Amino acid sequence: MALDPAEATDQLLGEGDIPPVHEVNAGGQSPFLLTADHYGRVLPRALGDLGVAEGELVRHIAWDIGIAGVAERLAGMLDAHLIAQRYSRLVIDCNRPPGVASSIPVISEATAIPRNEGISEQERKARRREIFEPYHRRIDAAIDRRLHVERPTVLVSLHSFTPVYAGVARPWHIGALYNRDSVLPQLLLKHLRAEGDLVVGDNEPYAVDDLTDYTIPVHGEARGLVNTGIEIRQDLIADQSGQQQWAERLARIFSEIEVELKAQLLV
Repeated sequence: MALDPAEATDQLLGEGDIPPVHEVNAGGQSPFLLTADHYGRVLPRALGDLGVAEGELVRHIAWDIGIAGVAERLAGMLDAHLIAQRYSRLVIDCNRPPGVASSIPVISEATAIPRNEGISEQERKARRREIFEPYHRRIDAAIDRRLHVERPTVLVSLHSFTPVYAGVARPWHIGALYNRDSVLPQLLLKHLRAEGDLVVGDNEPYAVDDLTDYTIPVHGEARGLVNTGIEIRQDLIADQSGQQQWAERLARIFSEIEVELKAQLLV
């Protein structure tokens, strides 16, 4: 059925645009459910280049560099379900509460995003309706299905971070992020520190917060799931070799953690 003119005007994604949600191994049997909010950097055709130079669109401001390769490999190694979001965080950030300034940024770090300035409420709603909501509905549905069949579910939200921010070097190789629930983060921190060759961040370079995060507060904490966020420094996973090495390391660690969670009757 054809859209009426008002609906057509408000539509963001059209012919030639890919669906926002990407999934890997939906039938995976692992208790770990992986998410990647900033997996991709695709831009809807209707928005052009957002008024941003291509050199800026390959930077961290547009996506989490390297995390797609780690997430895909890790899903395979763990036999875990991965749900990822393909569109750039500059269109709408799927790990920000809708309505906050950073949800649809007009400036990211020092880069202006001209196409995001002064957009209408209708366009804001379209970005949320066609990109943000389908992604989070899919995560909700996956959790619902798992809980319905009484499958243990542990949420792991995968991200990457820049080696330098605002001129300040970040020493951590990887960080475990959390807010209210520290069970899994503390296990993860223990295992990461035992590796012996890592600088490990405890809620570094970021901490999870209701005002700055969405996936863990809404899908993890609000639903009572054991959960953690992971941030890997981007220079370590910028190429396929690094992505493979980190996926292997995390797969080994999470396999060991799964045994501990089972011993504590948490999965």
